[in-house]
Amino acid sequence: MNMRSRMKGVFCCGILPLFLWTFVSGQASCPIEINRTELQTSYEKPTKLTFNSAFMSPIVHSFLGSVQPKAFPTDLLIRMIKDNNYSMERVKEVLLYEIGFLVCVAIGILYIVLMPLIGLIFACCRCCGNCGGRMEQKQSSNIHCKRRSFYLATFIITVLILAGNVCMFLSSTITSETVMRSPTELTEVLENVKNYLDTIPKQIDQIKNESYATVDEVKSNVNETGPLLGKLIQNGLKGPLDPAFNSITEIAHVINSTSNELLKLNKTLELLKPKLDVLKANLSAVRQRIDNTLHMPDCVNCTSQLPELNKLSLEGSLDFPDQDDLRSSVDKAINADVIGQANKGRDFFDSIPAKVKNESRLSVQVALLQLERIKTKISGVTKDLHLDALNNISALLTDVRTLINDNSPYIERSSQISRAVGLVLSCVILLVVICNFLGLLLGVAGLNPKDNPSERSGTSNCGGIFFMAGVGFSFLVSWIFMLVVLILFIVGGNTYTLICKPWQTKELIQLIDTPGLIPGLNLSTVLNLKTNLNIINVYSDCQKNMPLWTTFHLNEIFDLNSKLDVSQYTNEIDQTFNGLQINIANITILSPEVKSQLNNFSSRTSSMNFSNIIHQINDLSGNDLSSVAESLDVLAGKQSNQAKKDELHGEARDLRDIQTDVMSNIMPLLKELNSTVKNLSEEASQITAAMENVFKEVGYAQDVLNYNISKIVQTESRAFVDCQIKIFQTFLYWANQTITEKVGRCGPAAAAVDRSEELVCKHLVESLNAFWLSLGWCMMFLIPSIIFSVKLAKYYRRMKYSDAYENNNFMMNPFPKAHLKPELLGNGKQPHFT
Repeated sequence: MNMRSRMKGVFCCGILPLFLWTFVSGQASCPIEINRTELQTSYEKPTKLTFNSAFMSPIVHSFLGSVQPKAFPTDLLIRMIKDNNYSMERVKEVLLYEIGFLVCVAIGILYIVLMPLIGLIFACCRCCGNCGGRMEQKQSSNIHCKRRSFYLATFIITVLILAGNVCMFLSSTITSETVMRSPTELTEVLENVKNYLDTIPKQIDQIKNESYATVDEVKSNVNETGPLLGKLIQNGLKGPLDPAFNSITEIAHVINSTSNELLKLNKTLELLKPKLDVLKANLSAVRQRIDNTLHMPDCVNCTSQLPELNKLSLEGSLDFPDQDDLRSSVDKAINADVIGQANKGRDFFDSIPAKVKNESRLSVQVALLQLERIKTKISGVTKDLHLDALNNISALLTDVRTLINDNSPYIERSSQISRAVGLVLSCVILLVVICNFLGLLLGVAGLNPKDNPSERSGTSNCGGIFFMAGVGFSFLVSWIFMLVVLILFIVGGNTYTLICKPWQTKELIQLIDTPGLIPGLNLSTVLNLKTNLNIINVYSDCQKNMPLWTTFHLNEIFDLNSKLDVSQYTNEIDQTFNGLQINIANITILSPEVKSQLNNFSSRTSSMNFSNIIHQINDLSGNDLSSVAESLDVLAGKQSNQAKKDELHGEARDLRDIQTDVMSNIMPLLKELNSTVKNLSEEASQITAAMENVFKEVGYAQDVLNYNISKIVQTESRAFVDCQIKIFQTFLYWANQTITEKVGRCGPAAAAVDRSEELVCKHLVESLNAFWLSLGWCMMFLIPSIIFSVKLAKYYRRMKYSDAYENNNFMMNPFPKAHLKPELLGNGKQPHFT
């Protein structure tokens, strides 16, 4: 029954807490949190273009929307591409769709034909004196109102032409800059796509390298099974063994301290006893002389001092009857070598890793072989991904980039030409504007409304001439410029409506994605997917920067879980270590003989009567001879006999000498002896509790070693193997998550498409459309400019002939003298008066 109770106490107080300790220590020591590097991303986000080409976009889009209000002709284009039929019926459909552009083209052609024809007719008419060619201006009552109205209309129209001219210049500059930068921009786009494609194999290689690092780490752990597993076992035993070893070490220190104090006690007694014997003899002699003196008959009042003689004694003794037994028990305890017992236990504790290494050598070799197979299996995952297609695309992009670089000088040359052409066109229109503004300025500056039209100033006349010069330039260049507008309108307008606008609304991508439109462009068929995968879906996912695994539904053609399944090998490793038998020889922490010596030491020390020893020391320390010496000096003062007086003074002096000897030689040794005894007493008061703690801790640790060490070894071995498997599980989860969620995020591909659209449509096409719209604007306003300039020029030019106007409100001028024109006389016409 006692044995059963003891085993129950061992389980409740020792083994159960130990299980909890080993579980917590095993879980905490597994380094499954591994810092992994981020996947490489060598592509960069492209920078935005710095110049702005959208200042006329709303006007251009509004105009083109009016010209072509119809939706994108998806069905028509599909039929044309699939049927490859260009019959009259199909041509009619195309012309019907382009009806708005055809109307504008017809207007442009009409402008191109009529403007030079009208200019020619206008010139011929003026040469014949018609169309304002006759240098005569009829005077009327509203002549000034007409002039001001024509002036205001000409000014407004000229300002509008100037505004169109400014827009021409800006759009021409932006167009040339776009053409100039297009090789660089396209090169950056291709470089980003190429870097993106080159990064995907690097990311896969990085995952493979991480797998190698994981396998190598586990291999390193398995190679270090002795130190690592041994450390785990040590951690499992550390809880019960450390307190036991520490308590043994502490009690050994107590034994050594007690031994040292006993040695110190003996040494003090050896010094004190001879001095104490001499002191007692001297004091006895002085006391005898004083007694003789006090009993002499001629000693006055001496008998009254006889009671003081009782104080002159050193009766205390320093006998320690149990000292030898205590010394004997201490020596036996020291000879038991308690420290050696503790060191022996620590050596056993420290030898555990080496024993584990020796016992697990065969299992480690089998596990390393399985780990090599795991590395081979994981490396096969990357071989099944077939990344050669990416290399082919990357090589194609390199060729395209080389082609762009080779043609960059020609593109730069064309940019310079376009800049020069735009500048020339702008300058010609500006010349008309300058002529109009000079006409307006000089006409107003030189005109005096009261002057006769034939007597107008030269300044006013120059203003009218500038108007006519602007008209002449307008007739000369307008039809040519309209031809430029027509060509750019057809190219730029259709590019916007048929490419850029549907590109922005993704209708163009949906057209390309039409099944059967482009042979071999079926992603589902190419990738052997069950899901219907469209380019528009790929583009949308790439705009969200989705990974390739999600974008192309690679889970349908690649079973990643089976490729990363290494459970077969980890199970074999698990079984190998499950069959591992690690035999750690048991030890006895404290032998029965040592326990007996410790018990004897404890009982001897606790039975020592230190209070009696301290009482003896206090008795010796309490004697004071100075008071008796003082009494003798007082008694000597009462004596009339000088001899007696001197004798009493001498005896008092002898007592003081003895007291001085006590204070200088005896008291220090007594104090040292008292301190030593107190130290021994303090240690003796704690020795019983300390010894009980030693037996308790050692008993607990010995029970663990006797009944539970094999369980600890098994538990820590299981924790060690589980740790290595968790490292694999953590890596496989990371690899699966990385491949399916991070590898090949295709945002750069969508960015390249968006960047190309921005460069081609938002900058090149927009600026080109802004240019022809600005130029067409100027051409349209040249017509009213010609009309009002011709009308207004008549009010500023100097006339050859005058026309008198009679106003009844004013006094009539004297009738002018008639001047007969010769040409009129010859024709028989009536004379005309000027």
